[in-house]
Amino acid sequence: MKIRYIDLIDQSFDFPTEEFSIKNNLLEFHGIPLMNLIQRYGTPLRFTYLPKISQNIKKAKNWFKKAINYNRYNNKYTYCYCTKSSHFSFILEEVIKNNISIETSYAYDIEIVKNLYKNNKIDKKIEVICNGFKTKNYINNISELINNGFYNTIPVLDNYEELEKLSSIINNPFKLGIRIASEEEPKFEFYTSRLGIGYKNIIIFYLNKIKNNPKVNLKMLHFFINTGIKDSAYYWNELFKCLQIYAELKKISPGLNILNIGGGFPIKTSMSFKYDYEYMINEIIYQIKKFCQKERVQEPHIYTEFGTYTVGESGGILYKILSQKRQNDKEKWNMIDSSFMTTLPDTWAISSRFIMMAINRWNDFYERVFLGGLTCDSDDYYNSEQHINAIYLPCYRNNIPLYIGFFNIGAYQDTISGYGGVHHCLMPQPIHILIDKDNKNKRKLKYRIFRKFQNYKEILKILGYKK
Repeated sequence: MKIRYIDLIDQSFDFPTEEFSIKNNLLEFHGIPLMNLIQRYGTPLRFTYLPKISQNIKKAKNWFKKAINYNRYNNKYTYCYCTKSSHFSFILEEVIKNNISIETSYAYDIEIVKNLYKNNKIDKKIEVICNGFKTKNYINNISELINNGFYNTIPVLDNYEELEKLSSIINNPFKLGIRIASEEEPKFEFYTSRLGIGYKNIIIFYLNKIKNNPKVNLKMLHFFINTGIKDSAYYWNELFKCLQIYAELKKISPGLNILNIGGGFPIKTSMSFKYDYEYMINEIIYQIKKFCQKERVQEPHIYTEFGTYTVGESGGILYKILSQKRQNDKEKWNMIDSSFMTTLPDTWAISSRFIMMAINRWNDFYERVFLGGLTCDSDDYYNSEQHINAIYLPCYRNNIPLYIGFFNIGAYQDTISGYGGVHHCLMPQPIHILIDKDNKNKRKLKYRIFRKFQNYKEILKILGYKK
């Protein structure tokens, strides 16, 4: 009979995979011996595997290069990283190794750009795409960047007023983008995105405010929808509406040569994940070329802004099962040594799913369970409602510890939960480990503690308690 945990995984998924393998009855992630990590640093443990970031960037670049060559597309492609997905220094330093552009969304993002320049991580040639609603502080920081020689900075207008504010304090002619306010899916509570300028108003706005403005060089049209890049009627409909605006603008604004199609590449959130990246990229390039030929305009330089795709699959978190509570005849609650609400906020806030597997005891019998966090909150749990399938783990035993891992959690979780701050029920921040390949021996891994376990003194200090 196949009743072991390893049998369950083998029957349910194609295993092992590119990321996961089993060695000596223990789970490994990209060759990282996770049990060794636990024995060395304890749990709960947050880790980031840095090589995965560059790997995903290179994959996307190669897919676009292949599609451009195959379709004989007469322009090029640029990869942008959305800093809002993860602002950590080690993330940005890994990202910029790959000759990419940076997309910002708030004033403090510009401070990151200035810090990277100050520490010789980038030069002034770096391209910075400034999205989002522009507060006074954001306007000032963008202007300071451009006035100090970062001429490849492109502020993307979110509303009409931003143009005048930028023009009044930027000393020299500067590049500009316009964001389209796309229509939302029918299931949304509102019809049109609050971000950007409406389709019908862009041409009029260009003619009245931009065309004869000597300080402004319109370079980019920006398009983004919340559902991401999907092979759906909604996506293609919105993309074609965007292309129509691009063609109309291009005919009266020859300097316009960039179409930013935003982001939204999905990542693996389950072992049964399937998404044909190459097909989607090839189809996008094909459709844009076909449309531009029909309209007799030059194909645009394609930009994408990938955040979750860039960093999501680099992250993981490991927990220990502290005990098992049986609340009735059917429900078994495995209690982790942390909180889902504080370490994986997307699991309860928007019911996100992540890959979850046992770290050890793969040869043991398995059982169906619910997973509970430590906070005194009924929402602090993770079960089949969030998970793509019912949760099965090796049977709980008092005398043999069980460890579990959640994977591909690298985007948004830390900033949403308030990294290093005060968390619900005063749950402490777990230790955070950075994992990279050794420069001399690529088969060897090197580990670095980015942040130690948060202790009660740090929390009390934040809350204003005196010694």
